[in-house]
Amino acid sequence: MDNAPEYVIEMLHITKEFPGIKANDDITLQLRRGEIHALLGENGAGKSTLMSVLFGLYQPEAGVIKKDGKEVRINNPNDATALHIGMVHQHFKLIEVFTVLDNIILGAEDAKLGFLQKKQARKKVQELSDRYGLKVDVDAKVEDITVGMQQRVEILKMLYRDNEILIFDEPTAVLTPQEIEELMQIMKNLAAEGKSILFISHKLNEIMEVSDRVSVLRKGRYIGTVNTSETSKEELSRMMVGRDVQLVVDKTPAVPGEPVLEVEDLSVPSQLHKNDAVKHVSLTARAGEIVCIAGIDGNGQTEFVYALTGLEKPSGGTIRLCGKDITHESIRQRSLDGMSHIPEDRHKHGLVLDYTLEQNMVLQRYYEPRFQDHGFIKFDAVREYAEGLIEKYDVRSGQGPVTVARSMSGGNQQKAIIAREIDRDLPLIVAVQPTRGLDVGAIEFVHKQLVAQRDAGKAVLLISLELDEVMNLSDRILVMYEGEIVGEFDPKKVTVEELGLYMAGANRQKKEAAE
Repeated sequence: MDNAPEYVIEMLHITKEFPGIKANDDITLQLRRGEIHALLGENGAGKSTLMSVLFGLYQPEAGVIKKDGKEVRINNPNDATALHIGMVHQHFKLIEVFTVLDNIILGAEDAKLGFLQKKQARKKVQELSDRYGLKVDVDAKVEDITVGMQQRVEILKMLYRDNEILIFDEPTAVLTPQEIEELMQIMKNLAAEGKSILFISHKLNEIMEVSDRVSVLRKGRYIGTVNTSETSKEELSRMMVGRDVQLVVDKTPAVPGEPVLEVEDLSVPSQLHKNDAVKHVSLTARAGEIVCIAGIDGNGQTEFVYALTGLEKPSGGTIRLCGKDITHESIRQRSLDGMSHIPEDRHKHGLVLDYTLEQNMVLQRYYEPRFQDHGFIKFDAVREYAEGLIEKYDVRSGQGPVTVARSMSGGNQQKAIIAREIDRDLPLIVAVQPTRGLDVGAIEFVHKQLVAQRDAGKAVLLISLELDEVMNLSDRILVMYEGEIVGEFDPKKVTVEELGLYMAGANRQKKEAAE
């Protein structure tokens, strides 16, 4: 193989258009054999689109793709698989009621005389799992395993199909810090075995740690490729956003006022097992402060927020908002009482995906006199309001206010929700993972907005898995472990390592100490 071409995949002058938008504008990307090549760019820069072209989900208007120096046509994902190209999507494509093994062999079944050769398949999957240190239980049902494990199942699906070129689309968006570390190691193992990896991300720490080279896209255009060892996070963010980005939040010390949210002895039942998911949690968030609940995913934060916002009924305890007991109020009533909510799952609880952007912007307000008259929507008022928010929050989409939410990039969907919730100007903002899936420029913007809300005298309750964000934004940090608050900290006085120990359940403060 000495005369093998240097590049295993070349995408040359690729152009891909959608209504109202050039997602990829003359982009060239070259992947070397055995390298981890990061693709970096803001939300909506065209990263996922470019990878979808390589995987055969889209056909480009112009440009060619070469594999091992020869031009190829990729009309659909089966063509991609035949060329040994595999992809792990940002939102996993697994069947929840199937076992891990069935998910892996689905579509690539080995059958003799019409009978499924499950024993051989199982042996191959087990060998791959061991060889790459994936530690997957092949008999578990997908619905019973963690998100991190589901991702490993997606990786095994690629390896089972003997894929040589592996595309990872935002693979760490849903993982805990520990799982991210493990994934980085898995990627390095894969590259060491001669696999070539394209890694889409906008998390600069990860790109610096794991990639060999980085190509940057901005607004659908190719900016350049650099060797990771010769660049810095600052330079990468400048290439990606086109200006200097503050990687640290600017904020004055908090001046907390009256309590806005008071939670006393709150317990919430679990959907998965008999025990409560949240056990006797008490906390206060005051006007003019950002209180953060930190923790590893799956320690009761989701259920706590569900009870707080009315999506779930608590089994005990009380919730007061601005002095009023709202424990048993409806969701709309809580909203009217002064709570806005940036939800964790933007597709399930944040947007109606088949509605337009402008309809989504007034979801909680369409009944206000400003937007309706005797039960008839004032469409001009809605449009004008939406256009103002789109401009102020830089929500990018193909057709402005009439864009269908589903067709927007994940980061811009997130910006739309943040615009809507912050603009309602209420005393309490419950922000759950507000920057999940956002790039550095957008994160900087959202952080500034949340600090501005705090400075305007709002109480912000932040629930985040990103330790950088927790340390950067909060005025007080509460750590949640297995449904309990195990410690309260001042971000100026605590280290990330110390927080990590509390998050993993290795340490906990005495009750009296926190009072």
